[in-house]
Amino acid sequence: MTQPVLSTLLVLNQILNAANAITAFSLLLYVLTFNLRERVARTLALLLSCVTVVYFGDVLTSLAQVDTEIELWLRLQWVGIAFVPATYLHLSNALLAATGRPSQGGRRFVVWLSYLLSGAVLAAAGLGRFLVGDLVLSESTAYLRPGQWFPAFLLFSILNLGLAGFNLWRSYKRCLTRSSRRRMRYLMAGSFGPLLGSFPFLMISGSALEFNPLIFWGLLVVINSLVAVQMVMITYTVAYFGVSCPDRVVKSRLFRWIMRGPVVASMVLGVTVVANRLSILIGLEGARVVPFTMVIVLLMLQYIITLVRPSIERLFFYGEDRGDVIRLQLLEERLLTTGDLRQFLESILNAVCDVAGVGSAFVAVVGPDGLEMEVAVGPDDPLRGSGDLPPLLVTDDKASFELLGMVFTWDVYWLIPIRLVDTREVVGMLGLRARGEQPDFNPEEEARLKVLVDGATVALADRLLQREVFGVVDRLVPQVDAIQRMRAAAVYGGVEALTAPVNGVHTEEELANLVREALGHYWGGPRLTRSPLLALSVVRKAVGEHDGNPVNALRAILKQAIDRVRPEGERRFTAEWMLYNILEMKFLQGRKVRDVAMRLAMSEADLYRKQRVAIEEVARAIAEMEREAVTSKLREEILREN
Repeated sequence: MTQPVLSTLLVLNQILNAANAITAFSLLLYVLTFNLRERVARTLALLLSCVTVVYFGDVLTSLAQVDTEIELWLRLQWVGIAFVPATYLHLSNALLAATGRPSQGGRRFVVWLSYLLSGAVLAAAGLGRFLVGDLVLSESTAYLRPGQWFPAFLLFSILNLGLAGFNLWRSYKRCLTRSSRRRMRYLMAGSFGPLLGSFPFLMISGSALEFNPLIFWGLLVVINSLVAVQMVMITYTVAYFGVSCPDRVVKSRLFRWIMRGPVVASMVLGVTVVANRLSILIGLEGARVVPFTMVIVLLMLQYIITLVRPSIERLFFYGEDRGDVIRLQLLEERLLTTGDLRQFLESILNAVCDVAGVGSAFVAVVGPDGLEMEVAVGPDDPLRGSGDLPPLLVTDDKASFELLGMVFTWDVYWLIPIRLVDTREVVGMLGLRARGEQPDFNPEEEARLKVLVDGATVALADRLLQREVFGVVDRLVPQVDAIQRMRAAAVYGGVEALTAPVNGVHTEEELANLVREALGHYWGGPRLTRSPLLALSVVRKAVGEHDGNPVNALRAILKQAIDRVRPEGERRFTAEWMLYNILEMKFLQGRKVRDVAMRLAMSEADLYRKQRVAIEEVARAIAEMEREAVTSKLREEILREN
């Protein structure tokens, strides 16, 4: 009875080791993807890297068959084990700084000293046997004996972890809001996971393994089960640092990442191991059963996640905002894009051609400069003659509008105005190839054409309404983004976060980074449309000059800043003009790096160096423009008060 239970515990422990390795690596990728700029997140990434190395070492050790290979993987685990105490101290120091208690130099020195000592521990573990001794092989596992310096490592770990725990407690005491205290409790509870997963317990309790293997492996299974949960808890807390997204977005994003990453991978791995062992027990060939099982489990898990994910997110993540979020999701799903509009209008025009018995038709919409071609079907080109559409025709008698009474003749086309139902405003024209000199629709054709024109009217009206919504969103996003950044920072930062500048730019380096990102998406992209630079006073002041569009205003400010870098006189390709030429060709013209380098007769590496200098000059110009805008605003307020 003992042996089957022990075998089951061993297999379960191997599965959990692999699952924890997958979970640690997946959470490491999550941190590196979404909030790497945050110091707390970067230190957590170091800690998760150490845990990943340790668990992958466990997995590779269990698969190795040769003693020398087993010892190699056990010693390589110390790449993670040696640095765990230092990363814990580093993480606690970053958390304390994030809660408004930055280091004055002493804590930073202790952290760097801890990393140096961890490097010494790694060297001792890899190059000799003073810290890590000989290999020990038991019936169920393998481990290394502790060396004579191992107690010193234990003392080093205890001191570091004690300081880290003290810093975490100080961070918790500095949290003022209920949500920040709750998350800090999650972090403190989850901080035990990486420690339990990476500490070399076998080196201390290896002898107990021989006397009570069931108790030992049972406890190890429990510990490994808790480690995954605690790693998720600590990552969940850190996921809120350095991001301006609402809480529901952070929760939903992390939930999807965990479900489609660690959960799916771990369950597929576990089922594969079980299927392989069962196939051996019942006499089947595992090479045939295992791949089929893997595919079935993978597809079923993805299917189940797809079905249950929306309900779980609405139930647990949206809270009181559930109604607002559902409306936004409905808008996203039902949104009439430009492609959707053209596809629908093409269907309308094809039906118009069938009803009227003509071969060509088009729809033109009212734009800022008159009629603009939207969709055309058939072999004829409406612009083949003059190249312009007719001027917009509007009648004064809007109330007495009838379809046949308002059909106009232009070139070889009959034009039918598309009017809004409520205001009778002309929003477009439907043109169809004339089949005679005068419109001669019969009553049936007229009725069917009216239905089709009404469909086109509804589509264009919805599109106009959506454009108004988008205009409001474009004006709203910068303010909302600034508020979200302040809200996220204020959870732990207190007064300092709420009184910081709205745009979040504190240093020249940060401003240069934001300018580089915005220039990289100069002709469109999220780094321009969601840039914190949109909150600058100089940009907000220029919004009125660009039809209320803040993105176009920011684009114009970037162009003005680049023009300030331009030397006086006629443009040349000399050293004096180097920075401006790089900015103008690389960002304003959108040329490729290789083309710009060839045109300026320099290497790509040299181009990147010069580009960095050029962007810094643009950032200085924007900072100067911002100071001028703020000064001008203050002067206007003073004059207004006087």
